[in-house]
Amino acid sequence: MGQFAFALAIQEATGCTLPLMEPLKWGFSMQGKPFLPLVAGFMLLFMGCGYTPSPDKVPYNGLTKTPPMGWSSWNRFGTGIDDQTVRTIADAMVSTGMRDAGYIYVNIDDSWQGARDAQGNLMPNDKFPDMKALADYIHSKGLKFGIYSSPGKKTCEGYLGSYGHETQDANTFASWGVDYLKYDWCYAGFEYNLFGGLQSAYLKMASALRATGRPMVYSLCEYGRGGVQAWGAGVGGNLWRTTTDINDSWDSMMTNIESQVSTAPYAGPGHWNDPDMLEIGNGGMTEDEYRTHMSLWALSAAPLLAGNDVRDMSASTMGILLNSDVIAIDQDPLGYQASPVRNGVLETWFKPLADSGIAVGIVNRNSYPLRVTVNLHNLAGMNVRDVWKQSEVLLKNDAYSATIPFHGTLLLKMSPN
Repeated sequence: MGQFAFALAIQEATGCTLPLMEPLKWGFSMQGKPFLPLVAGFMLLFMGCGYTPSPDKVPYNGLTKTPPMGWSSWNRFGTGIDDQTVRTIADAMVSTGMRDAGYIYVNIDDSWQGARDAQGNLMPNDKFPDMKALADYIHSKGLKFGIYSSPGKKTCEGYLGSYGHETQDANTFASWGVDYLKYDWCYAGFEYNLFGGLQSAYLKMASALRATGRPMVYSLCEYGRGGVQAWGAGVGGNLWRTTTDINDSWDSMMTNIESQVSTAPYAGPGHWNDPDMLEIGNGGMTEDEYRTHMSLWALSAAPLLAGNDVRDMSASTMGILLNSDVIAIDQDPLGYQASPVRNGVLETWFKPLADSGIAVGIVNRNSYPLRVTVNLHNLAGMNVRDVWKQSEVLLKNDAYSATIPFHGTLLLKMSPN
């Protein structure tokens, strides 16, 4: 059976029709081994077949039609974040070109909260003397302002959460000019039963946010518990964590991105799977590992929330975070989340694109460099671009050969002329 016929047979067997078959006719293979039949079946199983979203319990807010991009304080600063640091970060988001590349959210994570006043209004602590003034400053830079809370009485770091004050806090956030809320489960298990309580806790805040009339991106942080991918959009989420917290290491990064593969059918415009924030530039991985980090987040249509100190970036870090071709793959309006196929120590990720093109990432999981030859059959009229080299590829005998560094990624983008 031919490769395209095999793919059609899978379509007939599953009863699923996707706008994926045209790219599949290209005949992709690597090192002489045809990958296409397996890829076709894998994509049909994990990229939308048989998935019907549950009815929304709150209306979609119209935000995040592509994965949100911005910066978050936690990975680099933890609880050591304050007003002046956030202002200088906002300045750097502009001066480095991050804002113009699409990184528009400046998000404060845990540790900003103070006490509640006599009326129960949540006030910031001494590190943040005036949240409205800070939000206005961020907005004056052409950026958007994000903040953090929890459905429990306490946040992860023991600061006040929003339990019992959901409507009040939502109104406070709106009055400050908040554009993005990360809502972190943490100690909410003391107030809510994990089985069923997750949905009700997140729905409660979603309803409160909608009632303010201010559009706010709603980020659910529950570490993938409760099959959130199946109900996150229904309770108003624009994105939801699918994993445990990331740390600045190869093993953590790869564990997070691979563990969310089964969530792929649930990703799309307005609702995204979130394998956690970026660690690029924090020093725990090599340059090639950081390129793989960025490549896999882009192929997976993941939110791109930088977690480094953008005021002091190396040329290498800027080159990774600001690569316009990689960002375009992440922000592709089709919104497909790629899924991998393993071939020994090589892992190949395929992402169909809105222009009828496809992005392909080949990850070298080995401990030494590998030379690979990618055979690209029947690609007449297609452009092939090496994304990290930012150059067009010249095929020889319908093939492209490259050396992939240890823990590196060859990222190709194929698109019609």
